[in-house]
Amino acid sequence: MIFIRYENWRSYLKQFPVTSTLIAVNIIMFIILAMNGGSTSGETLLRFGAVLKWEPFVEQTWRLVSAMFLHIGFEHLLFNMFALFVFAPPLERILGHVRYALLYVLSGVLGNAFSVFASEWGTLMAGASSAIYGLYGAYLFIAIFQRQALDEASRKTLYIILGLGIVQSFLMTNISWSAHLGGLAGGFVLYTVMRWIHRR
Repeated sequence: MIFIRYENWRSYLKQFPVTSTLIAVNIIMFIILAMNGGSTSGETLLRFGAVLKWEPFVEQTWRLVSAMFLHIGFEHLLFNMFALFVFAPPLERILGHVRYALLYVLSGVLGNAFSVFASEWGTLMAGASSAIYGLYGAYLFIAIFQRQALDEASRKTLYIILGLGIVQSFLMTNISWSAHLGGLAGGFVLYTVMRWIHRR
């Protein structure tokens, strides 16, 4: 099972510097939000880079990146950072630090862009889940086309996570199904392209 973490903190930081940095940045940004009006304040979130489908904010494309590092409430942060801490490291090892970082950021941008396209006007969006679902998209490619790279328990865990996540995306309020599915599709395609380029 590749999704069980056996590393101590020092080993984790050394082996997975990109994932560790992403977690640290998200936590730091949460603290900054808390000190400047709170992470559940729409005004504060907007000021620090959340996506808002409303003029003129919808045209500020830099928000597609900054929104990945903001979270609406502590539970939102905790859930996403747990997913990042547990599920991201094997992919950082598989892709290498640079390609993994590119996959994460680009998946998040694609997921957020699709969410802007698919959501209603006035929707405020923030969170790392678009990028995290991009990682799931890469794992989905591996599970389907590189089956030897994942053990059976890891494949089953991935399918369960994706199944539950997609169902929750549609059933629960305040969850952007479009960001999740956009990130998932983005990660799947990006991993495909990266693998093709790497094999050339």
